[in-house]
Amino acid sequence: MIRIDGATKAGSGTILRLAVALSTLLGDELHIWNIRARRDKPGLRPQHLQVLLACAQMCDGTAEGAEVGSKEIVYRPGKRIRGDVYRWDIGTAGSTTMLATALLLVACFADRPSALEMSGGLFQDFAPSAHHMQYVLLPTLAKMGVNASIEIKRPGYVPKGNGLIVMKVEPVTRISPLALTEQGQVSRIAGISLSSHLNKEKVSQRMATECQRRLAAKHYESNIELLHDSQASQKGAALSVWAETHTGCLIGADRAGRPGRSSEEIGRFVAQHLLEDLNTGATVDRHLADQLIPYCALAHGTSRYIIPQNTEHVETNLWLVREITGARAELDGKCILIDGIGYQRRGS
Repeated sequence: MIRIDGATKAGSGTILRLAVALSTLLGDELHIWNIRARRDKPGLRPQHLQVLLACAQMCDGTAEGAEVGSKEIVYRPGKRIRGDVYRWDIGTAGSTTMLATALLLVACFADRPSALEMSGGLFQDFAPSAHHMQYVLLPTLAKMGVNASIEIKRPGYVPKGNGLIVMKVEPVTRISPLALTEQGQVSRIAGISLSSHLNKEKVSQRMATECQRRLAAKHYESNIELLHDSQASQKGAALSVWAETHTGCLIGADRAGRPGRSSEEIGRFVAQHLLEDLNTGATVDRHLADQLIPYCALAHGTSRYIIPQNTEHVETNLWLVREITGARAELDGKCILIDGIGYQRRGS
């Protein structure tokens, strides 16, 4: 049985999500206590509970302590991961993209293709942006042999949520290692400036204009698409940009809107974060830095990439994959080095 103290390192929901996903793949029972012990509202929140329940559904597993607020769970994965058409609704503005990143790892090793329909929040602080996942994470994982796509059916924001995405995943037998050791020159910068029910206020234009102005000051041209949505349950906005380099690196930055946060502030924030990560010479952005770790831990071979900065999430994910998979995973300066365990789909 895998035993994890959820108060270790960041003490965040990342531990629960990643541990449950890896447990599902390895077929090992999992016991976690002190779940989200370092957060203002410790224990399972709806979005974390949905990860647990969804993983259990995909593999016919069982879970004790599967309720909102629970600080301890025992998870027993089933013998086979079933690809299928699934639908899950978090029921709040909890991050649908965090649910999606956990289930992507599992669906990669299902017995057949999966179509996962997920509803909740898509654009908010302290969670991956759906556009970052669509245009940065998934294309980077494609270099490792992962074949997945995301379609945003309806944006969702805090506090109502009700966003909708569909993620399609083709199963793989194995994952290739990732080698990104040189940033290279920026070949293009693209982005999406999205606003819902805010066309009259010109929010999409204002976010994009300010971001482009800041990037141009550093001699970077950018092409940011303007999207004006009327399907979301409430007003909201989000800006995402990403830079592609001639060595194949994708480095992104994003920011969600919220009451009191101006369009210009969002544009400045996104441009600044993109420039900061580019200026470090990193080959991934601050979000990819930790998101790629579990895939590299499962890969057949050694992965190397350069991160812009160390974070709690990087340290937590490196620790967790060492604990659960036994992979050699370390940070040497700003270079992440991971010797994958050569995982193959169970029964293959």
